[in-house]
Amino acid sequence: MTWFRREKTELKSASRDAAEPRVRTEGLWTKCEQCRNIIWKKDLEDNHNVCPRCGGHFRLGARPRLALLLDEGRYQELDAGLTSTDPLRFSDTKAYSRRLEAARAATGLNDAVITALGKLEGRPVVVCAMEYGFIGGSMGAVVGEKITRAIEIAASRRQPLIIISASGGARMMEGAVSLMQMGKIAAALARLDEAGVPFISVLTDPTTGGVTASYAMLGDINLAEPGALVGFAGPRVIEQTIRQKLPEGFQRSEFLLEHGMLDAIVERKQLRATLIRMLAFCQPQAEMARPASH
Repeated sequence: MTWFRREKTELKSASRDAAEPRVRTEGLWTKCEQCRNIIWKKDLEDNHNVCPRCGGHFRLGARPRLALLLDEGRYQELDAGLTSTDPLRFSDTKAYSRRLEAARAATGLNDAVITALGKLEGRPVVVCAMEYGFIGGSMGAVVGEKITRAIEIAASRRQPLIIISASGGARMMEGAVSLMQMGKIAAALARLDEAGVPFISVLTDPTTGGVTASYAMLGDINLAEPGALVGFAGPRVIEQTIRQKLPEGFQRSEFLLEHGMLDAIVERKQLRATLIRMLAFCQPQAEMARPASH
């Protein structure tokens, strides 16, 4: 009996050793939802989260987005210390306060947007980049305040504004406080327009809900990445409401471009160069709008 027990122990050890290589490779691969190919994650990251085989655009976080767009990847972050409160003491399957803590730990951010000063080909710009990993990029009081402040800085400095959206919409955990941000940001953008300062909106996957219904579609130029989901309510909600099948590709950026809702679709690798060209075109108009000094 002693010999038999020893043999069982050796078999368990061998089984554990055999399983070890599988554990070491876990999380190193991902699947492209468009071409269904398996991709080495390092290759995907080196290609700015774009599938090297079919060109499908994966989501990109706020920090790598800013690093990709701005000169030398350098920027000065604005209002980084602003944090959300829990005015309604909201709780569903988890308390809102706990969701905030988890999102901060996961992203290293205090909320779902980074606002920053940087340069594009030497031209000063104000940039807002949303972080979908922070509670779905939802817009609450802090996101609304940070974007409004960024708009006001762009107006006062007469520097072009770029907002890169990636959001599920207004943050339901903050109720009417989150919905108020839509009008607040739209009013600030109206003042920016009166000042003659250009605003370029870049819509990425997904841009939905209250973000789409406010600032994401208010750009002087509205751009989108290929295949991005852009809309207010989701397609499944719409189908259930109207009891009809939606057209193929409905709410994708290609569908919106075809129906006049976008100015252009730009691949991620070409976005920086495209923004530089567009700002070169916009800048003379901004200069003309500048009041003469006395």
